[in-house]
Amino acid sequence: MVDQPTVEINGVTKRFAGHTAVRDLDLRVPQGAVYGLLGPNGAGKTTTIRMIMAIIAPDSGSIRLFGQAKRGRELSQKIGYLPEERGLYRKMKVIDLLVFLAQIKGVNWRQARRNAVQWLHLLGLADWVDKKVDDLSKGMQQKVQFISTLQHEPELVILDEPFAGLDPVNTQVMKDIVVELKQRGTTTLFSTHIMEQAEKLCDSVCIIAQGAKVVDGPLGEVKRRHGGNHVIVAVEQGLDSVRGLFNDRTLVEKADSYGQYAEVELAAGGDPQRLLHGLVQSGAHVTRFEIAEPTLNKIFIDLVGPSAATASASEGVGDA
Repeated sequence: MVDQPTVEINGVTKRFAGHTAVRDLDLRVPQGAVYGLLGPNGAGKTTTIRMIMAIIAPDSGSIRLFGQAKRGRELSQKIGYLPEERGLYRKMKVIDLLVFLAQIKGVNWRQARRNAVQWLHLLGLADWVDKKVDDLSKGMQQKVQFISTLQHEPELVILDEPFAGLDPVNTQVMKDIVVELKQRGTTTLFSTHIMEQAEKLCDSVCIIAQGAKVVDGPLGEVKRRHGGNHVIVAVEQGLDSVRGLFNDRTLVEKADSYGQYAEVELAAGGDPQRLLHGLVQSGAHVTRFEIAEPTLNKIFIDLVGPSAATASASEGVGDA
């Protein structure tokens, strides 16, 4: 028997004043998965999440959560939602705020306080329990809101740009928590435009651009489907000495350079051994030569392209 998807979206469209923010979208978030909703700013990610949460209603199509046609608000005790626009009651004490928000989700006062204290210790905020939210740094406030999203032990966690503004240490802490949630069987849907984060965390992804789905499926399958023939090349003195080799279109279709290394997509029929031979013949000191799957970032750029960013800017739309 196939598990019922935690989130199922069928043919959903949403328009705002003549602008189509989401266009005929289908997606299924498998139970227990970490699912990435990916796209450039203005792609329709946040609009999709707000429809899942029943903050706004679709113009057409249907959304089912946990196999039910109930709206997100009716299932709020089973859902933890971290919106892109952070918002806390800044004059409340941290502990009082967290207990209050947990009680809204149906947790009794005693359990809510116990959970809040445990989470505050886990995220390094034990010394700030009785401080007002206003006294915390922006990063600390983000962690408090992250705690409020998870402390009632939801079955579905929805995170909209959860790592925005966090330093690398706190990003790692949050990432570890998402991994632990997966191990517990929690379904996590998170939105981001940072492909490196998605590649490390996601089991499945859906890439959308200008409101429409470009590709979706298990990450490994997406990579195989859009794989091509890719080589990662690193040269000690930089890539200028081998630029001519990368411009040989009988060998290289495209080279995405990062200065010291490049992700190279070979031309149809291109032989990686011929590329390696050419690198050696050039006299370059090759420090890395790896036949590899394309990164999610490369797939994203290839599929979405610069037109999505241009369209987003010209429409004046944020991460709608």
